[in-house]
Amino acid sequence: MRDLARRLIEHTEGLLLLVILLLGIVLTLSTPYFLTLQNIVDLVESYSVTTVLALGVFVVLVAGGIDISFAATASVAQYATAYVATNWGLPAYVCIPFGLTVGLLLGCINAALIHYLRVTSIIITIATMSVYFALLMWITGGKSIYALPDWWSSRVVFFQTETANGDLVRITLPIVVAAGAALVTWLFMTRTSAGRQLTAMGGNLEAARRLGINIAGMRFLAYGYLGIMAGLGGLLQAHRVGESVPNAMVGGELNVLAAAVLGGASLTGGIGSVGGVLLGILLLAMLQNGLNLLGVSPYFFQIVIGLVILVSTSITGLSSRSRRRQRRVAVAA
Repeated sequence: MRDLARRLIEHTEGLLLLVILLLGIVLTLSTPYFLTLQNIVDLVESYSVTTVLALGVFVVLVAGGIDISFAATASVAQYATAYVATNWGLPAYVCIPFGLTVGLLLGCINAALIHYLRVTSIIITIATMSVYFALLMWITGGKSIYALPDWWSSRVVFFQTETANGDLVRITLPIVVAAGAALVTWLFMTRTSAGRQLTAMGGNLEAARRLGINIAGMRFLAYGYLGIMAGLGGLLQAHRVGESVPNAMVGGELNVLAAAVLGGASLTGGIGSVGGVLLGILLLAMLQNGLNLLGVSPYFFQIVIGLVILVSTSITGLSSRSRRRQRRVAVAA
């Protein structure tokens, strides 16, 4: 069992790709509407916000932490930006950095509380999730902002074509932003010293500290990066729906977390890849879309989400125990 767990973690991307191919074949045979260019592109766009958020969560997970407050952070950043855009009439080049900065600040608050209070990250972020969201609802009274400026709400299409059967396929802004976020995250985690230090810290915190890695700085970097991604996800979600609703982003945390851990990001840190996260998102998107096309209850998808987290946690636990046992044997020898 332990060897199986280790192999599953080491070859997550290959296994996910195989499952995606098999699921694609099953869904294609089950419904004629699944394997169409329009459905695939629409599927990618509908999961663009989840992709952006999952990439931020991935960085925190690899660094050995966990953050449950990112949806609340996204909601605050989105609404604050919508408020200044509609009431103060500020342009896009001011509002967009403002929204990302709000996300960054809230992420840094999480990092400060986790590092200086020395409390488990999941406890801190559950608390800040409640505080951020409650403050947002209290201050705003739960009122939505519908009159977003044109630069924000207007649909941006980079490419469009019409298929032989008359379907219109568009490559829109959410797809491009999600792809850009994936590229930036991949470069950050694999091509920079900071990304390698985050991975080392997640793999073994004490060893990273002895190597001279600035633990506080790395935590601020990880949670700050997630805060920026949460802000970006909030702005993107408002662009897709054309309005800012205070509680629109809250409630989907488990879907995002499941996508990250399904892609191989370990809940104990030090393991994961951007490619795996993207494959995890694709698998969940295909599954949800397929169930919808087949008329299966949406509650079944939530069962799948729960099982994904449970199985991923179990595999991670088995692998961690195996590594600890091997280290003890090596020391004894």
